[in-house]
Amino acid sequence: AKLIFTTSLFLGTTITISSNHWITAWAGLEINTLAILPLISKSHHPRSIEAATKYFLTQATASTLVLFASMTNAWHTGQWDITQLTHPTSCLILTSAIAMKLGLVPFHFWFPEVLQGSPLATGLLLSTIMKFPPVVLLVMTSPSLNPTLLTFMAISSAALGGWMGLNQTQTRKIMAFSSISHLGWMTIIISYNPKLTLLNFYLYTMMTAAVFLILNTNNTLSLSTLMTTWAKNPTLSAMLLLTLLSLAGLPPLTGFLPKWLIIQELTNQDMAIAATVISLLSLLGLFFYLRLAYCATITLPPHTTNHMKQWHTSKPVNTSIAILTTMSTMLLP
Repeated sequence: AKLIFTTSLFLGTTITISSNHWITAWAGLEINTLAILPLISKSHHPRSIEAATKYFLTQATASTLVLFASMTNAWHTGQWDITQLTHPTSCLILTSAIAMKLGLVPFHFWFPEVLQGSPLATGLLLSTIMKFPPVVLLVMTSPSLNPTLLTFMAISSAALGGWMGLNQTQTRKIMAFSSISHLGWMTIIISYNPKLTLLNFYLYTMMTAAVFLILNTNNTLSLSTLMTTWAKNPTLSAMLLLTLLSLAGLPPLTGFLPKWLIIQELTNQDMAIAATVISLLSLLGLFFYLRLAYCATITLPPHTTNHMKQWHTSKPVNTSIAILTTMSTMLLP
């Protein structure tokens, strides 16, 4: 069953990103949604069933809106081609549909809930590969979308993703809010330089995958358990620190590259104010990444956790974690 679900996931993604016709793109999105649902609700915990229900409802609404946008566009222009989305109403509906798919503000409420209810591996899929088809659709339709609306949504995403992440203690929710603020960075540049959006998405996927895999290896779901993981695998915790700082976008690390290029491009487009605002808002994100990193590595004994220390494991770490952490810290230098 797991094989069927994962194949359908990749199949749906491939269908969407390689399609020219709106109906095939919609079909790919639907296959994707249906394939991830059993992976979310696998543990049969009420929390995960609730997450799967929320996910299904939002994604179904978003898919309906995608169909609706393409249909109104076809009524007005006679075109079913994805790149020929020219009617303003269709563009507006499509923007909201894609925002709902991605979890951009103001349609972001489902994402932290769903991520909190699903296991870490599924959380990784949800925040990386499930975001890929909508991002590609956004890139393909970006010339006809309204740049002011996109900029507004992007800045509010960066703000809300930063603010709401400050108070969280669950690692999956923190990752969800970090995802929302990163999507803000991707959306702000899409009308001016779609290639930068894709670059940002690839690097974000890489760093998020590294963080999720490390959390999965350490079996960490909240900050209090994260405090005791240094005993389990000290080197891995140190790499988690670097990867988190990279995700926050600190200079010599990989995560700084997309932010740097996006700020440069925004300044070239006479949007220096927007660039300043979104850069300041990413400081909020830096705060909660630092708190994660602090809990993971800097709280060495003696400190006051009542948790049992975990055993030091000498089993070798997964190769993909090694590759991903190295890339997400070293690509820019």
